[in-house]
Amino acid sequence: MCVMCLHFPLRFCLDFNVVFCFQSSMESPNLEFEYGDTDSLTAELSEIYSYTEEPEFALNRDYFEEDFRSHVRGRRWIELVQEQQRAYVMRLLDALEVTDRDKRLKVARAILYLAQGVFDECDTDADVIHWSRHNVFLLHDMGIFTALLELLSMEIDNNQACSSAVRKPAISLADSTELRVLLSIMYLMVETIRLQTEDDRPEWRTAREAFKTELGSPLYNGEPFALLLFTMVTKFCSMHAPHFPMKKVLLLLWKTVLFTMGGLEELQEMKVRGRERLSLPPLPEDSIKVVRSMRAASPPASAMELIEQQQQAKRGRRSRRPLVKQDSLDTYNERDPFKNDDARDEEEDGEEADSGIEGEVDPLDRDVIIQPPPPPPPLRPPTERVSLPKGLPWAPKVREKDIEHFLETSRNKFIGFTLGNDTETLVGLPRPIHESVKTLKQVRRREITLILPPLSFLPLLSIPPSLSLHQDRGEEDVDGTPTEILYLGILPNLSQYVIALLKLLLAAAPTSKAKTDSINILADVLPEEMPITVLQSMKLGIDVNRHKEIIVKAISALLLLLLKHLKLNHIYQFEIVSQHLVFANCIPLILKFFNQNIMSYISAKNSICVLDFPHCVVHEMPELTAESLEAGDCNQFCWRNLFSCINLLRILNKLTKWKHSRTMMLVVFKSAPILKRALKVKQAMMQLYVLKLLKIQTKYLGRQWRKSNMKTMSAIYQKVRHRLNDDWAYGNDIDARPWDFQAEECALRESIEKFNSRRYDKNQNGEFAPVDNCLQSVLGQRVELPEDFHYSYEMWLEREVFSQPIQWEGLLQQAQ
Repeated sequence: MCVMCLHFPLRFCLDFNVVFCFQSSMESPNLEFEYGDTDSLTAELSEIYSYTEEPEFALNRDYFEEDFRSHVRGRRWIELVQEQQRAYVMRLLDALEVTDRDKRLKVARAILYLAQGVFDECDTDADVIHWSRHNVFLLHDMGIFTALLELLSMEIDNNQACSSAVRKPAISLADSTELRVLLSIMYLMVETIRLQTEDDRPEWRTAREAFKTELGSPLYNGEPFALLLFTMVTKFCSMHAPHFPMKKVLLLLWKTVLFTMGGLEELQEMKVRGRERLSLPPLPEDSIKVVRSMRAASPPASAMELIEQQQQAKRGRRSRRPLVKQDSLDTYNERDPFKNDDARDEEEDGEEADSGIEGEVDPLDRDVIIQPPPPPPPLRPPTERVSLPKGLPWAPKVREKDIEHFLETSRNKFIGFTLGNDTETLVGLPRPIHESVKTLKQVRRREITLILPPLSFLPLLSIPPSLSLHQDRGEEDVDGTPTEILYLGILPNLSQYVIALLKLLLAAAPTSKAKTDSINILADVLPEEMPITVLQSMKLGIDVNRHKEIIVKAISALLLLLLKHLKLNHIYQFEIVSQHLVFANCIPLILKFFNQNIMSYISAKNSICVLDFPHCVVHEMPELTAESLEAGDCNQFCWRNLFSCINLLRILNKLTKWKHSRTMMLVVFKSAPILKRALKVKQAMMQLYVLKLLKIQTKYLGRQWRKSNMKTMSAIYQKVRHRLNDDWAYGNDIDARPWDFQAEECALRESIEKFNSRRYDKNQNGEFAPVDNCLQSVLGQRVELPEDFHYSYEMWLEREVFSQPIQWEGLLQQAQ
């Protein structure tokens, strides 16, 4: 019996997990990481370049200065007035239309140097960013992006370059020079214009909105720009264009979708507007702010730490070291409810003994170490001993289905029959049931993604007010939002796009092993001549690892963005993308990704700060040594890797939430030990999504697992949102039943196909055309009448209406 139980009720100890143990000698630090749409601007700009491309910075400068000096003598670019700069850019724009491929490439490099901020005329990194921003808005105003898009289309359709790359045994940077230059300029333009700053000029704000609309609209050959990039991805993965620089394509695709559809804040605003439009109560909290305010818990102790704790316990008999409380895992004063919880993560059964967790000591010396505390003052709780949580971070909520199930069970028990989905009639039920239903309805959350119009196939947030009288006859007037336009574009080849993205994710995952038939994602990082010294080999190795990390970052962020926006636009659009991901083995792929030393991945130092843009083009390059490369940077963690891990966990949550068969896949693939290892990362947001994934499968892991992992169960209780009537901790839920993956997915696919056919199939069979059976709609239709009809209207009324007998009884019988 613990010491605190002498002064506190047992339930208090269980609820707040008051546990005593020795402090771990190897305490992992908190990761000061703030999740957002992207990293800092300089970090995002630097990741578009590989370290192998470093010599090309000087090449871009030389081509620009050669052309610039031939037209503007004795002056620098930053000394020109805006009209002179516009005139020079117009000259470059005209030069892009020459037929000579080499001349076009030189002009494109000169434009790239402008977009890079004419760094040779700058003294600091801030100057480079300033002039890059100025030049990018100038280039956009002069129509450079449209010209680059035409050149990009030409390079994509260049069959000669594609066939040459297919025949080559080894592809290097030289095979994608033109594509890399064009994609770099376009990426710099999209990323720079996307980011809004306080000191933006009014004309820049106008240009941003115009560019955003342009990218999201089907202005490029009748399709949005993102669809062209999706086509490049599938063409690369099908081995038809192995020279495509995939990292640049994926980064540009991600930033294009982020710019046109919006990020976290825009999504939250869209949710608020959607709830107002549907007359729903506002959200009780902002999920982004809640997650950012949460604090992380101490990670689970390793086996080495357990041994060291036991040794400390033995030495403590003489040193009279007092026991130290393990703080509860709450949002205010947390240490770790799952400390030492997985001494052997791979063994998720009863063998996970808790020996050493609570600082066991020899019974002969127990009176030496554990001294009974003085009795507390009367009528005053010993708050100095226990830090009470001020409240759970999330407001609890229930679904409509939960209320229906509760009433169905209560009616069967008390009155012997049910009333279907009726949640209002409480006749015959005892008073406590009335109070329970009242409480459930107070926390009921009606999600806008689950509120469908009467036909279940109408758009959610894109229903214009004029459509309200026409819903019953199935007419749809879908707004041309960027999400809707992109979904319509990717729908015909959606499975190919999803499979291609997952292939790239698999190839870039650190746990993947090189195979002869796998795609080569290193085409835009390997130099023409392979390294010959140890230093060059180390530099290339870091570059390759960094290259893979950036690809994982771009794909994970892209998939998460698509899922979130499609779910808000229409639930069936979200479901079809989710189902394609599941069918393409996305769930085991993400689990395979996390089946590694995740702490090593997050703290990886695959970057060379002195080679990052813009530092490498402004400051003098120091001499690189093998020791400096091996030491890496001084950052506590790698931002992009932690960002990727959180994105992948969020994707896994979205795929499995409320899907019984997919949840069972997590159980079948033995995800619990893999996810528990991820709890070692001391970052609140990542821990939250890991705990969510553990929560949905605890009822299927067995009583012994729950008994052996009580600290993890306590963490779930304190960190994850509560859903009333959810027996996640006991395994008594109705969903704990045999599962049929194929039947559930086929039923979902049938509903999705009906939705797509009804909404997007313009060649519908007339036999299945919707019939208007709405009285208001029929009476409101305009009927074309002859011009002289009003002269004979009274005669027609007498002949066709008044003089015709109507058998009302017969009509009623026919209706029955």
